[in-house]
Amino acid sequence: MKYRLQFNPGEVAYKPQLFTDAIKILVSVNFCIYILQSVSGKEDVFFRLFGLVPSTFMSDLMLWQPFTYMFFHAPFYSSVGISHILLNMLGLWVFGRELEQAWGKTKFLRYYFITGIGSGLITYFFQMSSDNPVIGASGAVYGILLAYGVSYPNRMLYIWGLIPVRSMWLVIIMGSIAFFGLLGNADGISHVTHISGMVIGYVLLKKKWRWRDIWFAIRKKTIEFQVQRYEEKSIKNKMLQKDIDVILEKIQKVGFIGLSDMEQSKLYEASKTMSKDGQKD
Repeated sequence: MKYRLQFNPGEVAYKPQLFTDAIKILVSVNFCIYILQSVSGKEDVFFRLFGLVPSTFMSDLMLWQPFTYMFFHAPFYSSVGISHILLNMLGLWVFGRELEQAWGKTKFLRYYFITGIGSGLITYFFQMSSDNPVIGASGAVYGILLAYGVSYPNRMLYIWGLIPVRSMWLVIIMGSIAFFGLLGNADGISHVTHISGMVIGYVLLKKKWRWRDIWFAIRKKTIEFQVQRYEEKSIKNKMLQKDIDVILEKIQKVGFIGLSDMEQSKLYEASKTMSKDGQKD
């Protein structure tokens, strides 16, 4: 897309560089990986290992996939062809370089990876049974598009250099395409990833997140969970000990042979449980 910058009164103008630092790094890494995957001829292996495969992501503990899936794109011989990576990198370049100039490299990269990783995780939750690898930077790029539209809603963009459209309307159009794509037949495009990138981006932009507060909240929830688990375990152990005491009293009176099969089984299971807990402690 070619675009012409138009500013509202009082709007700060940033003269776009050809390539800003973060954009240069992201585009270079994506194209390098694309060349390597194409030369190797082992795209299926790469996609299974580094793409996001919802059905095996958690079961096989491939926890790197929500990050690495963003750097792999459809092979040139596929129905999508090289247009997959070209359109993603073009969108990143067109909309991302001005945002990076306004935000700075660190904030831009943080936003890019949060929207990309976040949209991957949401895709996983919506497609947990799918065995098809999700690949591409589209989730993060849609997040960048959303940020551009929110930051510069009245910028005039020219699609194919001919059709003028304000950036916010472009965001609405692209979001609508992704939404209705969810309702239509499967077309090989992960529309939920696109929408997720936009939703996460909107939340990040509209809510002032203080990362210390987020980290504190995570630690608080973790400690509360650990305390709850400990209390539940303590209550379970007390009940278990009570049952054992009753059985031991019976053994003193009638001997082990006097126990029923259920009581013997309960005593055996209780001894195993308490033995395991002792080893962990």
